[in-house]
Amino acid sequence: MASLLHESQIAWARPYSTDYPAGEAHDLETQLKKRIEGEVRFDDGSRALYATDGSNYRQVPIGVVVPKSIEDVIATVAECRRHRAPLLARGGGTSLAGQCCNVAVVLDFTKYLNQLIDLDPVGKTARVQPGIVLDWLRTEAERHHLTFGPDPSTHNHNTLGGMIGNNSCGTHSVMAGKTEENVLELDVLTYDGLRMRVGATRDDEFERIVEAGGRRGEIYAGLRRIADRYGNQIRARFPNIPRRVSGYNLPDLLPENGFNVARALVGTECTCAVTLEATIRLVWSPPGRSLVVLGYPDIYKAGDHVPEILKFKPVACEAIDALLVENMKIKGLHPRDLELLPNGRGWLLVEFGGEDRQDADN
Repeated sequence: MASLLHESQIAWARPYSTDYPAGEAHDLETQLKKRIEGEVRFDDGSRALYATDGSNYRQVPIGVVVPKSIEDVIATVAECRRHRAPLLARGGGTSLAGQCCNVAVVLDFTKYLNQLIDLDPVGKTARVQPGIVLDWLRTEAERHHLTFGPDPSTHNHNTLGGMIGNNSCGTHSVMAGKTEENVLELDVLTYDGLRMRVGATRDDEFERIVEAGGRRGEIYAGLRRIADRYGNQIRARFPNIPRRVSGYNLPDLLPENGFNVARALVGTECTCAVTLEATIRLVWSPPGRSLVVLGYPDIYKAGDHVPEILKFKPVACEAIDALLVENMKIKGLHPRDLELLPNGRGWLLVEFGGEDRQDADN
């Protein structure tokens, strides 16, 4: 799939390497400073700052670009393509498996391209730039009793662009699904410079795109070939579970799922395209909340009980292992709330929502 969306296998999906030539990096830096209005940071300090994320991995990037505009992003991708340099779009750096680390030119949208472009409370949608922090969006949406359902624990500093790259979930994804299920459209840029708006694709629209030809037609035709050739294997081997977030979302290319190119790109971690803008779905945010804490002999028994709990339509469900509590105590942390935990060595925190507290309790 990745090879369909850029002109060469090098792109930003280039295998890990430490041998990007210093002279080429210097020339790339020089050209970027000539072409873009934003910040170009190839100094050792900036590269060190962007060498890590929330994981235990460390890869020093070629350099960092902080674009001020979409035009800056387009120019950066063009220069990276010309210099055969890999690219990595980065959000808040909260990834736990090294997704924000690479020997690449890192694009940081958080400083400038971080706006809520539009919020439609009637249609329950929002248009956002990739660098917007999740809680900034949720604060505005809550004025209309709406929210973006997925909410990782880093919600006060992770970005929507990062969530789209990662296909993030979070406690309240029980209520609304993972990020993939809440993306309606994406404005994306491929490594070979094609900018296009993608989403669900009707058959007649697909035919128009392919008949028009060009790079977009080539990409759509190639993606349809994947769906046609491997459709039965995708249906049989991609598990239909709430938090399947690993690998490309090939099921979204199937006809019964609307040939949704936007949702197929969610979770691809910038290996296929850079997200410039996203149109996302908002859901009702219940103003009344109630929390039930259930204790079990161990975390495995707690997990066994989750399917039964989900029948009662909670808005959130989180598991806690006794190991976490023990580690807190070892570190000298003794929150008073620990005393409220029921007996056990595994717990489920189950939240219910309603119009008010009484409604949530019921």
